Amino acid sequence: MMAIGIWLAGCALIAAEPTTATVDEATAMAGTARKPQDDAELRRWLPIMDHHRLTPREISIATGMSEDETAAARARLGPLPKVSTSGRNLVVLPYPGGRHPRIGFLDGAVGPQRETKVSVFTPWDAASYVVVDVPEAIWSNLGLLYLAHTHVPTVWSRQAIELEPLEWRTAPGGGLEIERVLPNGVAFGARANVETDGVRFELWLRNGTSATLSDLRVQNCVMLRQAEGFAEQTETNKRYRAPFAAARDATGQRWIITAWEGCHRAWGNAPCPCLHSDPQFADCGPGETRRLRGWLSFYEGREIEAEFDRLAARFDWLRANEEPAP
Repeated sequence: MMAIGIWLAGCALIAAEPTTATVDEATAMAGTARKPQDDAELRRWLPIMDHHRLTPREISIATGMSEDETAAARARLGPLPKVSTSGRNLVVLPYPGGRHPRIGFLDGAVGPQRETKVSVFTPWDAASYVVVDVPEAIWSNLGLLYLAHTHVPTVWSRQAIELEPLEWRTAPGGGLEIERVLPNGVAFGARANVETDGVRFELWLRNGTSATLSDLRVQNCVMLRQAEGFAEQTETNKRYRAPFAAARDATGQRWIITAWEGCHRAWGNAPCPCLHSDPQFADCGPGETRRLRGWLSFYEGREIEAEFDRLAARFDWLRANEEPAP
């Protein structure tokens, strides 16, 4: 076998409330285009979109450019370099938009923002990937501080405050990172680092207010739509043993595993379909910073419990958090 490694009534409202679907993909993606400002942005994003195998129509949705404009830009720019995969077991790229990362329950994810999402390509199929939303949502004693799409109101949407769009940047020493400062001075950020056998994540939050923040629950979502063999809208192919959440493919031989430090709930949402190992920050006093660690990996074999044990033994921060899922 081979291993390769990345109650909340409020949370349920975001991801799993019963609903009659009224939103199709075109409607859910409307208004998400981010038009490149110059050729340098085009040179960055077109290879990323090509690596995701976006269709010309999907590239138009992502960029706000017509198909003719995109073709003219490609002719002007000449041959573009492909995303480098040399010597890399895993490829992690910013999610480019253009294609919704969910199959279903789109009502609960209108206008998905790309700045919290990274795509992790599977080691067994270069065309397959999962989209990791880190964070999808951050709750607190103040209310919903952040949501990576439109669904339920946030602290800011209730005040008609729009958050500026951001982009992932390359971190010093490699990996991807992002940081956002909210209007009240609370800041958070995420980082994704590729290792030989998985993707190591870090999520941090800094309290720039004058009062302690509490009840800092986070949703981190791993969406399976574009992973061949994993996109069935069911819970029968999932296994939860907090902090681990895992999905297997139709053969039963391949698994996608995620886990987070401080996990308060391991679960999934069949209509999306997706996996969650949702963590919680410790209370955060004024001027303080809290951090959480996460993991995503791929496993081939049938001994998934043994793989959970192996990962728990490797990472003390997972073993200390481990408990049977309800």
